[in-house]
This record gives sequence, structure tokens and C-alpha cells, in this order.
Amino acid sequence: MKRALENAQPSANFKERKKRKLADARTIAVQSQTTTSAVAGTSRSGPTVDNTMKRLPGAIDVEKFAEARSFEINAMKSAMETASSASTTRAWQILPRHLRRRAASHNPRRVPLRLRDKARAEMDPMRRKTLGRAMPKLGKQKRLPKEVIFMRRQRDKRWLETHIWHAKRMKMENMWGYRLAVTPTEKAFRPSHRASMRGSILHDASYLSLVEMKGPQATLKAILEICCDAQDISPGAKRYTSGARVCKTHIYEPNCYPLGLICPITVMWKSKPSFPSQPLDETSKSKKGKGKDKQPIPSPEASNNTRILWIYFHPSVFDVVFSILRTSTSQILEAAGREGTIVDVELADIRGELGIFEIMGPKSNQVLRGALSPVMAEASADFKKFWASLGNIQSCGSVPGGMIVGFPVNDPRLRFPPKNAKVQLPPGSNVSPPIGVFPSAGLAACSIWEQNVRNQLKKPRYETKHINERRSKNLIPGTPLNPLRQDDRIPVMLIQTSVQPSTSNNAESIEGWTFIFPAGWSMAFFQQLTYTGTRIAGQRERKTQAFEAGTAYFPSDYPATSAYQTYALARAKGEMAKWTRTPPAKRANYKKLGTRSPWIPDWKVVLGWKEMPDELLTDEEDAEDVDMQGLVTTQREPESPVPAVADPVVDDDPPVRIWLLRGVEVSSIISQLSEVLVPGQSLLSTVNRLRAKRFLEPLEGTVKHEDLLKSALILVRITICSKGSSSDLSLVYSIPDAELQEWRKGLTKAGVDPIPAEVEFVTLPDIVPAPNSIIGYITTGGFSLSRGEGSAIGAIALIRLFELQQQAQSRFRLSHYVKSDKTLFVKVRDRKGHQCRLARIHVLQN
Repeated sequence: MKRALENAQPSANFKERKKRKLADARTIAVQSQTTTSAVAGTSRSGPTVDNTMKRLPGAIDVEKFAEARSFEINAMKSAMETASSASTTRAWQILPRHLRRRAASHNPRRVPLRLRDKARAEMDPMRRKTLGRAMPKLGKQKRLPKEVIFMRRQRDKRWLETHIWHAKRMKMENMWGYRLAVTPTEKAFRPSHRASMRGSILHDASYLSLVEMKGPQATLKAILEICCDAQDISPGAKRYTSGARVCKTHIYEPNCYPLGLICPITVMWKSKPSFPSQPLDETSKSKKGKGKDKQPIPSPEASNNTRILWIYFHPSVFDVVFSILRTSTSQILEAAGREGTIVDVELADIRGELGIFEIMGPKSNQVLRGALSPVMAEASADFKKFWASLGNIQSCGSVPGGMIVGFPVNDPRLRFPPKNAKVQLPPGSNVSPPIGVFPSAGLAACSIWEQNVRNQLKKPRYETKHINERRSKNLIPGTPLNPLRQDDRIPVMLIQTSVQPSTSNNAESIEGWTFIFPAGWSMAFFQQLTYTGTRIAGQRERKTQAFEAGTAYFPSDYPATSAYQTYALARAKGEMAKWTRTPPAKRANYKKLGTRSPWIPDWKVVLGWKEMPDELLTDEEDAEDVDMQGLVTTQREPESPVPAVADPVVDDDPPVRIWLLRGVEVSSIISQLSEVLVPGQSLLSTVNRLRAKRFLEPLEGTVKHEDLLKSALILVRITICSKGSSSDLSLVYSIPDAELQEWRKGLTKAGVDPIPAEVEFVTLPDIVPAPNSIIGYITTGGFSLSRGEGSAIGAIALIRLFELQQQAQSRFRLSHYVKSDKTLFVKVRDRKGHQCRLARIHVLQN
């Protein structure tokens, strides 16, 4: 081969030489004539070429025949070796891109069966030897079943039923006692956003905590009212107790509203016309007693009206929420016992008994319509009407919010593979017709509320191999199986779910469904839904949906909660460890940038409880502050010390703990406070008015109005006016009047409104903000794909918001442009940079 290349023309380029080399490697050498005769009775000068049967020899000398054909044998052997070595693609490279795995390049068992021989031949001989089994296999008696091995791996965390599927395709992390998927391994940020806005995206939310309460309706209503948000509609309102809708609200510590915010919760009541309830298991807990606190007393006539409700919420606060529900139950039962009324309330932890899927996007209707097969023989007229119109709805936004639909479905494996439903619009119209069905108790009735039904369905009656055997007997391959009488019928529920924008400024809501079913059927429904082309979402994609809709996400956007403190400390440890591993020349020098608290927001400075020093802490003070927070001090370089981790909560002896002003009445409350001379007194009066709606005592005796005002935070949405975007933990500053006038001169062009986003700033971003001008932090920041600009969710001090409104009001009196002059402007600086960006803020209204 080398001689052939040497004889080639020197003018041939690399591509021609490579092509000639491959051609020579795939060519089999041919001998001109045979020199040895192996056939008895023939001359040695050469064989006679004759194809007639008469001329065939009677015997062949094997040795002489092999010697005569030695050249051809060696040529064939060398040609096979050179052809395989000259191949331009390996076995694992032949696979389609979505089937390629890194392990396939050095493990032949990772490629399909048809390519394993080729993969073994391409492997290194030493690697092939190591893959051989040096030790014999363990006997069947010593071999542990996979179930035992998997349970051992779940000692410190729990797996979801779809864990194996996610672990092969997504990045996994330990979160809140579970092993959860964070994000797909493929580049899926933009495709996932497009799926939520134009298609459908599926998320396994079976990790959500679920609590069941059983007792008289009036008692359950009183328990929820003393610990739920006073601004929202009561979970015991008539529109929710019928069981036709779910109630989304927030839970607080008992009798502490507006202080002691815990987390958002979803409450759903069992509909009245559903099946008779069954007693709870031994894990349920009963509360009885006599009371001394003044609480609303349920009437004795309503004690026999036993109801069941479910509450599901974030798993990071399960212990706190369960303790709050027990405390609230004790207070209500003690108050009832003081009046001589004895009632029973059962509180049960039913985590792991239900599977929860969240499927979002405009095409989620068609996906569910094609993947599920309801049992129409047992369906009501309302459900038949709903199911017939579900596939023709272009968006879930046309369905009433929080609507519950319960129905039984056949085994989803019988209709595999599924086919998505197609939207059929009326002739001459581009808009889908209304659904025509309203929420009702009869439509929401479902046997999934019964514990004995859930226990019977924990394990499917037939395994997948049995379903496949039935499918193989079909005369026409691919036809769905007809459900038999002995097949499983699974009760499921659909709940209309919306990620609503908290402001009305250029934000779109994301609509979808929450799909609830008994445990044990996650993979059956998951495979059915994923085969429709639905994308799969992890924790990052779920958080991005809330960010694109412009609403707060728990726990990263709830700074006044214990869950946020845990989240912030865990993030600080990870970022600090990464920062210390980075060489000093390649990492940000927070001390020179003026970032005093780069790891955790310093809310004490934001609220004005302490002054921001002109100079940062010294090296020794940094180390002491880090050790005080429980973080490891990893200071290696004296010239680049580790910045301090500020206290994320409050001062040593604060008058009032930090609290978050949120709710549906936030806009009206702020507008009311901005018009009075003493906003603190007005705020306290408003809080007492809301507490009176829940039969709670006023706060005058325990909290001063000025302390309540100074310790309040409020959530805002921040929009960057120029190019670029802000990141998490960016600092928000107020702008002096003189500097703001200079910013507005560069922004406003001949009075054009709105402010153009393409204006470039030259000198204003380099102005260093005053140390006492910090008013808040950004909790979630980035570039919004739906709006095409930098956006963020953050929290600022309520008292600083009033200062911004006064600044805008004074600017409005001196200006001729109404729209732009009412805007609240701030400056945003990234913790790793020194330049500031002008931004607009809008108060979140939920």
C-alpha cells in the first residue's frame, strides 16, 4: 500500500490520496495464474478450464489444493483486515444521534444486536480482554433481585416510579428527600419553552406532599381559615366545598397572618355525590380536646356532615405544614370542647399513594384526548359532552380555572401506541367553540378518593408481557386491544392548571392540566403520554415556566420563608465551594467590586436595620462571619479573601421578623398607603381588617405599626430598559433625582413613549451607587424568551417602594408626559460586575 502511494503523482491533493488509499484497502489482490496443481491426474503446467461434468477430477489433494490457493487465502484475509481498519465510521457512530451513548464506544453491549460483532472487532484487544469475565457469575441463590438492590440505593432518598426513565436521559440531583430530574442532558432550553407555549410539556410532580383531612365541614373550614391567606377567598367557600374546583392559596402559621408565611398550597374537597368514604388507615391521627382560645365554633348540627379534603404542597415544608395543621386542629377542637361539642378530625399523611403529572401547553388537550381511554359505559352526560369537546379546544384557557373532572379509564397499555387528537374547527371559523360544560360536583366525582380502591390498584393485574402476548395474537398488527371485563379500570382526575402572570404588562399565561391517578401506574401513563411527542420537563423547566409568566416560584422567590433560607444556604455553599476552587485570576473579586454579601441577600441592609459600611469587612471579620453561618472558610489567598456571608434572616433582636406583603389586594393596599400621611398606621388597620375576616384577634397589642412597616418586603417584577439581562442575587438600587434626569434624557427621544430598549448608555452605568441606596435583591433573573428582553423577579423593601412612588409623583408634576412619568425606575447591578442598568419595576399582584 505504501508503494502504491509512493508511485502516486505528487500533484494529487490530500482528498485524492485518501480516496486512493481507501480504494486500495478495499481491493483484493488477484494472482495471474496458478503455479501448483492439486487435482490428481492433471499436468503441472496448469489446470484445464472446462465446465463440463465429464472433465471433473475424481479426487483432490487437500495439501496441494491449499498450497495452490494460499495466495488467494492470504489476500482475502489481509483485505478483510485492511477494509475494517480503513473504515471511516465505527459501529456506535452508525446509530442515529438520539440513540448514541458514550458507553457505546467502549462497550459492545450498548449497541444494537446487529452491530455488536462489528463493535467487538473494532475494540482494542486489551480492552476486549478486560471485558471478559475473570470471575464466574454468581449463582442464582446468591444473586439479589433488582428490587432489593434498588431499595438499598434509596436509603437516604426516595425514587419516583419514573426514576429509571429519567435517570437515563436527565441530570439528577437529591432534592427534598427525593432523587429528582433537574434538566435534560440534551440542549433543551429553547425547545422546552416552545413546547410550553406552542406544544405540550410533561412533568412528573409525584414528589408533592399530600395530606388528607376528614371531619365535619364546619370544623375543617374553621381550621383552614385560621392558617390560610386572608386576602384570598376562604377554602371553605361554597364554590370550593362542592368539590367542583380547587382552591389555590397560601398557608401561614396559626393566628399569625400576615407574619409567618410558609408556602403556597392547593386545597380540594371531595365532591358530595361521590362514593361513601372509607375509614383511614392506622397512620391517621385524631385530635380531641377542650380549648381556651377564642375561635369560631362550628354548630352541632353540622357535626354529622363528614367531609374529606386533600391538601398538596411543596415537599420541602411537609413537616412544617403538617405541624401547623395539627396545631390549628387542636385550637379549633379545644374551642369546640369548651362549648361542650366533641368532634373528631383525622389528619393523615398519604404521600406516595397518588401519582401527579403536570402537562402544560396548548396541545395538552389533544395529547390527553388521544392518550386516555375513558370507560364511557359508566360516564355521565356532562362528561361525555366534556370529552367530546376536549380535543377541539385550542387552549386550556377556555376551560374554567381550577375545574375538576373525575372519570375511570381503561388500562392505557391496551391502546399503545396512542394517537393525538386533531382539532376540528367549525366551518368558516378559526376559533374553537366553547367547551359548554361548567364545573359541577357530579363531574368531579371520582372513586380515587377511596383508600381501598387505591390499595387494590397499587399493582396492575396484568404485567406488560401479558399485554404484549395478547397484542401479538391480533390478526392485524398495531390494532388496539379491546378492554376485557377482567382488565383494570383506573380512576383518574384532571384539574385545570394555569401559571397566571402576576402583572398585566406583556406577559402570557401558561395553561395546562394536572393529572392525578393512583400510585403504581406512573410508567403506564408516562409511556403513553411521552409517545405522543410531548417533551419532558425537569425542575429547571418548571421554574422557567413561572419565570416566563412573570410570577413568583416557590421557594426561590419567597424570601421571607424558612424554605427560602434553606434554599439560599444550600446555594451559597455550592457557589462558595466553586468560587474557592477557581484560581484567583479567573474568579470575581467581590471585595474590589463592592459586593459585601455575594452569596446570600443581606435583608438587614435592605430594610434599613443597619447601615451599609463604606468599606467592606476585613479578612478576619469575613472568616468569622462565614463560620457563624455554618459554611466552611476556604480562604487560600491573602490578596483575595473570601467575602462574608451575611445573615439571611434578621438581626439579633429585631422588633418584628421579616414578612412578605402579597395577595390579590396588594395593588389597592399600596395605593391606599401612598395617599395617607402615616402609612404604618394605615397598614396595621388594613391587616387587622383582613384578620377580622378570619375571626382573628388584632395585632395592636403585640406589634407596633412603624415596626410592621419597616420589616415588610414586597415582590416586584423588574424589566431591563437596555440590552442585557440580570442574574440571580443582583442588587437593586434607588436613583437620585439628578441622576435620574440624566438617565431619562438618554432614554426619551422627542417624547416617544414607551422607552426604546435599544438606547446605548455611555457614562451613566459607571456611576458607583451610594452604599445606603440599596433597596432590594433579584431572586430570579435572566433573559425572557417570551418577551425578548431582560427580566427578573425580585424583592424590595415596602418603605423604599413608597419613596420611589413619591419620586415618580414629583417627577409627574414637573413633566408633560403622563405615561412614562408614572413609571418606577431603579438601577440593577450584577454582583460580578460594576456597571448598572436602568430598569422598570412592577408590583406582583398575587
